[in-house]
Amino acid sequence: MQIEKTDKAVTTAAGLPQLHEPRNEVMPLDLRWVAAVQANTSAIERRAATLPGRRSVKKEWQAAWLCKAISLIDLTTLAGDDTEGRVRRLCAKARQPVAPEILRALGMEGLTTGAVCVYHDMVATAVDALRGSGLPVAAVSTGFPAGLSPFPLRIAEIGESVAAGAREIDIVITRRHVLQGNWQALYDEMREMRAACGEAHIKAILATGELGTLRNVARASLVCMMAGADFIKTSTGKESVNATLPVTLTMIRAIRDYHARTGIKVGYKPAGGISKAKDALVYLSLVKDELGDRWLQPDLLRFGASSLLGDIERQLEHHVTGAYSAGWRHAMA
Repeated sequence: MQIEKTDKAVTTAAGLPQLHEPRNEVMPLDLRWVAAVQANTSAIERRAATLPGRRSVKKEWQAAWLCKAISLIDLTTLAGDDTEGRVRRLCAKARQPVAPEILRALGMEGLTTGAVCVYHDMVATAVDALRGSGLPVAAVSTGFPAGLSPFPLRIAEIGESVAAGAREIDIVITRRHVLQGNWQALYDEMREMRAACGEAHIKAILATGELGTLRNVARASLVCMMAGADFIKTSTGKESVNATLPVTLTMIRAIRDYHARTGIKVGYKPAGGISKAKDALVYLSLVKDELGDRWLQPDLLRFGASSLLGDIERQLEHHVTGAYSAGWRHAMA
């Protein structure tokens, strides 16, 4: 069986990721547009509740979708006890995410994850371990996960991570700006962080589990996009509630609205709580339904995950061999 390979990311001469689409540039804050944004929570939750049973793919089609999901993973380690050895092993897994014999059987030799995501202190190690692979390193920044360190330090942290070789920066917003409806402050903060990233692409983490309402999620998504976010991301993975289907539906409809009005495509990254292959299939089908096939590429969709890859690898091995293997056979690092 042959499965069509995923597109490889295009890079600039400096080795930075080059989006196939024009980059999202900063636009003026439109408070009337923000105020007009609403979210029908009951309707969103009803739609989300039907999603797992609405789309089902089997056999080689499921294998193809799961290979697509692997190519979209930001393989992540954000633990307090991270070591250089662990990060190097994770990078090796990103370069070879599935056993070679399984990939050969699927016709998917050369498949990699989308990126590796680490704390700033491990950026240089990850960059070195991924040298020659074309895989970008993403760094969580700006006082991750709370985002409450002094603002000049948050900006400086972005600069340090970019200087160390991070090609993507995952920043956290100040949640109180959203909870207080201070959209100007959120916009100004996001715009300055975007400027500090330079050519590195910026993912705005909304920490949606701490924003109170889906309307707040929708408005925060819009403001961050106006301020130049290349991606909007659900969560740090450290909150009590992380990526959910209602939040995903809210955020990708904000992306769809933004694209309809500006012509600019902004990426989406669900993170935290996505650990099973079947979950990835649901998210992929939702993005395909709401945004279309163009958003099923690494420059516009990522999964923030680690354990997800292990379950996908088990499913692919079952597809090829007809037997499930033990989870320990698919360690992340």
